[in-house]
Amino acid sequence: MTSAKSSALDIVRRGEQRLAQAGNGTARRDAEILLCHILQIEPARLPLVDTQLSDGELRQFDRYLADRLTGRPVAYITGEQDFWSLTFQVNNHTLVPRPDTETLVSAGLEYLHGVEAPEILDLGTGSGCIMLSLLHELPNAKGIGVDVSEEALIVARKNAHRHELEGRAQFMQSDWFKAVPDGSHFDLIVSNPPYIENDTIDALMRDVRDFEPKSALMGGPDGLDCYRIIASDSPKWLAAGGILAVEVGMGQADDVSALFAAAGLELAGVRRDLAGVDRVVIGKKA
Repeated sequence: MTSAKSSALDIVRRGEQRLAQAGNGTARRDAEILLCHILQIEPARLPLVDTQLSDGELRQFDRYLADRLTGRPVAYITGEQDFWSLTFQVNNHTLVPRPDTETLVSAGLEYLHGVEAPEILDLGTGSGCIMLSLLHELPNAKGIGVDVSEEALIVARKNAHRHELEGRAQFMQSDWFKAVPDGSHFDLIVSNPPYIENDTIDALMRDVRDFEPKSALMGGPDGLDCYRIIASDSPKWLAAGGILAVEVGMGQADDVSALFAAAGLELAGVRRDLAGVDRVVIGKKA
């Protein structure tokens, strides 16, 4: 166990060394997040920590490091992940929210600009991070988040409560549109559906392959199964002029755009993530 007489930065450096020796490419960041979670501080405050850590805090840090060495994502160890401007509870029933998906939130906000009281539907909501981020930015908006996993919906509801959005956020168990109330129409439908080709799952990073829910990853033989359902059914549920925006995997934007066109949606644009990858495809109901 690390010495309690060490500074917080010393402890982070030793944690970083343990993780790096095991081949962890984000060792420094991971060690910082884990220790900051224990101390309940922001990473920027680590150099200011001048008190010795207790034996209990050090033991917990060692347990966190051991857990991370198995490949478990940091977010599952701490139970939370920052996304957009909020922090969300996550567990192994939900995907870990990623910066790439913030492109979807940004696109949704762009197209809802000027809509007085937008109605939003989030398909495969998981932790609820996409819809709740939109509602947080749009005080007059309401949303429905659906997911086939009741365990994921439990997490989403907790996140809505955490951010005081439960009055405008409704969550329901549904296989895509099946449980959405008849007659509902939405100004924006968003989704980050499973889009990994089934036979490539084993090639994913261990953190994803062994720990994140496969039902939220596997998109069929060509990765497009979920987009076929979403594209074909969305026109029924979109309001006139409504927008469908979906996250896509690398190289899938053209295929998903073609599915949108076949469903009668007007292609309204493709948005790139910070790495320059075509990440969000947007369709519009005429």
